[in-house]
Amino acid sequence: MTGADSRTLTAPSSRRDTAWSWQTGSAPSGWRKAAETHRFGDVFGARAALSLSCAASIVFFLLLAIADTPAMLFMHKLPVFFMHVLPGSQMVLADLTEPEHRASALSKIGICFGVGMIAGSTIGGNLNTMFGETITAYVGAFGCSFTLLLVLMFIPKSTKPQSPSTSINRENSQRNKSIFSLAEIPRLLKFPGISRIFLIKIISGLPSVIFQVMFSIIGMNFFKLEPAQSGYLMAFFGIAQMVIQGFVIGRVTSRYSDGSLLLFSIGVSASVGLAQAAMQNVFHFCLIVFPMVFSLCLFNVITDSMLTNSVPSSDTGTLMGLCASSQSLLLTIAPTIGGFLYENYGVPYFGIIQCAVNSVLFVYLLKYGLKKQETKQE
Repeated sequence: MTGADSRTLTAPSSRRDTAWSWQTGSAPSGWRKAAETHRFGDVFGARAALSLSCAASIVFFLLLAIADTPAMLFMHKLPVFFMHVLPGSQMVLADLTEPEHRASALSKIGICFGVGMIAGSTIGGNLNTMFGETITAYVGAFGCSFTLLLVLMFIPKSTKPQSPSTSINRENSQRNKSIFSLAEIPRLLKFPGISRIFLIKIISGLPSVIFQVMFSIIGMNFFKLEPAQSGYLMAFFGIAQMVIQGFVIGRVTSRYSDGSLLLFSIGVSASVGLAQAAMQNVFHFCLIVFPMVFSLCLFNVITDSMLTNSVPSSDTGTLMGLCASSQSLLLTIAPTIGGFLYENYGVPYFGIIQCAVNSVLFVYLLKYGLKKQETKQE
C-alpha cells in the first residue's frame, strides 16, 4: 500500500472506515472497466491496451504525489480503472503460446513481476522513510513512464493470429469493433466451463483477497512493522513468487492435469488458512509465506489457463479482462468484510474463514467437480 494510504490507515477507526470505503467505492466501476479495457486490446491490439494501462499508472502516481486532502486521495484512485498491466501481459502470452504450453508461460511471467515486487517494495519502503510519500510517488511515475517506453518499443501492434477472410470472420470482425458492448460478457460466460471456473475463482479467492487488503493494517498493528520493514517483507514475498513461479509451477503444470492441480491448490489454501489462524508473530507468518504463495500462484495460473483455453484467441483479451474484473468484484466487498472481522474478531478469523471456505470447496470438487470434468473429456 502507498505511503499516503498507510498514513490514513494508521489514524483512528473512523478514518480507517473512510479508507476502506475508498477502496470499496473504486472497485465496482473497475469490475466493468477491466473487461472494457481488455476488450480494447482485442480490438486495437495488445500494445494499445498496455500503453493505456501504463499511462493510467503514470497519472495515478502523479495524482498521489500532489494529494493533500481526502478528496484528492479519492481522486488518485480513479486511474486504477485502467491499470491492468498484469492481465494485459497475460493476454499477450495467451496469444503467442500454444494451449499445452500456456500454463507454464503464464507462470514464468511471475518472475518479472516478482523482480518488480522485490525492487519496488525495497526501494519504495526506503524512499518513503528517507524522503516521504511525495518523492516516492514521483519515482513511481518515472518507473511507469519507462515501462510505457518499453511497451511502445517491443510489443507488436497486434498479437492475434491472422486467419483467412470468410463471411463468418467478417461478421465477427464487425461484432468485435464494439468495445463497450455488455453483450460480450454473457456471450463469453456461455462457453463450456467458463461460468463454473469464474465462480470457483471468486469463492476461493475472496478469503485471500480479504487478507491481502487488510495486510497493511495487520503489518502495522499486529506485527508492529515499520514502513521499511514492510518493504523487506514484501521483498521476501517477491523472492518466494519468483522461485515458485519460475522453478515450480512450470514443472507441475507439465506433469499433472489442470483439474488435479486446481483441486490441489485449493487444498493447500485451506491448510494455509489453518496456519494463519494459529500464527502469533511475523516469524510464524514468514514460515507460511511459501505455501501461501504457492497456492495463490498455482490457483491463478491454472484458472487463467483453463479460461483462455476455453475461448477463441480473438476473445482472450476480453476474458483476461473478466479475470481482472473478478478481482475488482472481490475488492468491492473485501475491505468491508475485512474491516468488520479485524475490529470485532481479530486476525485469526481471516485464517479460519479461508480454511473453512476452501475446505468446503475442496470437498465439493473432489466429490462432483473432477467427475464432471472427466465425463466431459470422454
